[in-house]
Amino acid sequence: MTSYGVGIGWRPEISGYVAKLENLRFAEVVAESVHAHGELPLGLAGLLDRGVAVVPHGVKLSLGGAEPVEPERVSHLAGVARRLRAPLVSEHIAFVRAGGVEAGHLLPVPRTREAVDAVVANVKRTQAELDVPLALEPIAALFDWPDDELDEGAFLTEILERTDALLLLDVANVYANALNRGGDPAELFDRIPLSRIAYCHVAGGSSHDGVYHDTHTDAVPPEVLQLVAELCSRHRPPALMLERDGDYPSAAELTAELDAIAAASGYPAVTR
Repeated sequence: MTSYGVGIGWRPEISGYVAKLENLRFAEVVAESVHAHGELPLGLAGLLDRGVAVVPHGVKLSLGGAEPVEPERVSHLAGVARRLRAPLVSEHIAFVRAGGVEAGHLLPVPRTREAVDAVVANVKRTQAELDVPLALEPIAALFDWPDDELDEGAFLTEILERTDALLLLDVANVYANALNRGGDPAELFDRIPLSRIAYCHVAGGSSHDGVYHDTHTDAVPPEVLQLVAELCSRHRPPALMLERDGDYPSAAELTAELDAIAAASGYPAVTR
């Protein structure tokens, strides 16, 4: 798999900053924010013209739902991937709708055998429409379902093996889950196939009333950077991506975060 180094999530609010990262080789865009046909946003088109690999990241397929994925949403994701000439696409192991009701949020899937079957079926339905590989992202969750039959490592590994999908590992999610639900975050690295990692998210969060929230609007904490270094000491992913989704800081602060991810991972800085 191609090694891209450190990347960033492209958002309209920081497109000018991203355009100035001359050494950037990898970026991600929310798939639902891009039209499969017609003109692309100027900043995004500029990245493609420079040869930057841009990956569409879906948030509304509901791969973890009991109902089959909606064909129109899968077709849109596939169309955006072709429009961006993307090397792969990504989505979450989560559900976002049931009975026609949209939750507006990524919700955790019970770690049961039945849920594994549902996820696998929806992943295969999606893969059948895609021209490129699909990477699956486990989400951050504040709780475990009481009827869980598998731990997180076993649940994720079985899904990956049965679908032959790639893994989008969000290091900040690993940290948040361990902090909120108990346990050593690095232990998950021993339970999942690290060789399947397509790329990683790195994001910030904050604690309120004893609960850590994966906000994507705060700076990446030192603990997450330490976890990045731990992961890379075992298996360095092809790309690590800074994920910000609001309350965007100054260019200097974004640069500091990208440089910190580069230092933790051992990849060259993209900011100079």
